[in-house]
Amino acid sequence: MAEQPAPEVSHSLSSPQKVSLRELAVFFVRLGCTAFGGPAAHIAMMEDELVRRRQWLSRQKFLDLLGASNLIPGPSSSELAIHIGYLLAGWAGLLVAGMCFILPAAIMVAALAWAYVRFSKLPAISAILYGVKPVVIAVILQALWGLGRTAVKTTLLGVVGVVCVLLAFLGLHPLLVLALGGCAVCLLSLGTSRSAFSAIPLATAPVAVLAGGATSFSVGSLFLVFLKIGAVVFGSGYVLLAFLRADLVAHRGWLTDSQLVDAVAVGQVTPGPVFTTATFIGYILGGMRGAIVATVGIFLPAFVLVAISGPLVLRIRKSKIASAFLDGVNVGSLALMAAVSWQLGRAALVDVVTVALAVMAAIALLRYRVNSAWLVLVGAIVGVASNLFRLR
Repeated sequence: MAEQPAPEVSHSLSSPQKVSLRELAVFFVRLGCTAFGGPAAHIAMMEDELVRRRQWLSRQKFLDLLGASNLIPGPSSSELAIHIGYLLAGWAGLLVAGMCFILPAAIMVAALAWAYVRFSKLPAISAILYGVKPVVIAVILQALWGLGRTAVKTTLLGVVGVVCVLLAFLGLHPLLVLALGGCAVCLLSLGTSRSAFSAIPLATAPVAVLAGGATSFSVGSLFLVFLKIGAVVFGSGYVLLAFLRADLVAHRGWLTDSQLVDAVAVGQVTPGPVFTTATFIGYILGGMRGAIVATVGIFLPAFVLVAISGPLVLRIRKSKIASAFLDGVNVGSLALMAAVSWQLGRAALVDVVTVALAVMAAIALLRYRVNSAWLVLVGAIVGVASNLFRLR
């Protein structure tokens, strides 16, 4: 039975519910410790808890913040957390939400980096991931269902959403999918007036890395490398991988391809932002000092960009033209989530156990509204138990 939409009237765009810093910190620390599965899963878990359960945000406001996060470079789920913190608790909330979401993952990745350097290999975590991934798929699908009912308000938005899904499957750059979705809705719903074109925001294109020979390592240059990456990279962890390889392997020669693959794997299999890959690389190159410098460098642009763009979200929604563009960006964001969930599902649902886990998690979320964090924990336990049973 489909769940009734969360109430939309209690949180106006101009007067969002205010939340204490302590509540904000507790929620995002817990999310940072349990949010496996990459940005799509992080976004789904935020929607489940903050929109459906606590009702701190309306679905429309959540979608607006998601669209705004996707229009600026950097880790989208981290930027969404920072946006939410700013909206609910002001400037202090901006810092608290972002840091509490990022730090648990950074600490875990630093610990894995220490083990990697000490033992020259990664601790075995495949059993945990075996059980967690199917649950993550169910969480993403539940968020897509809830957010989709709010975002797809007209037939036009539905058609644009379908086209965006097709473009995402064809491999079009995520930023282009968002821009085309926004432009299509803006032009088709409002006409091709000059004012419509002037209202479409421009995004910074990724900057190409110059080729060159190996350079000597320093902590200062490490900070600048990750500061630049955090300021220009749009898209998924695979886009991040391309930038890291060009900068750290091909251009500077600081890492080998094998080390880079291990670093990206750790960023993807630990909870929290995938961009904590920087923490792992920083530790390999410069110990704990390098880990801290790299982490600060790659996440600092997210805080700055959200601080600049956050106050503009309300103005965008009040403008008829810009609001239409944001509606298109919102359905484009959901299209990207749908494409990611399909790709993750093919990798996660590999046998009867994983399919059963996904189905049961979906029922628990949609029918009984079980907290997604508990389902992730159950998935991890099932994964470990299944691995032990196979070893007997």
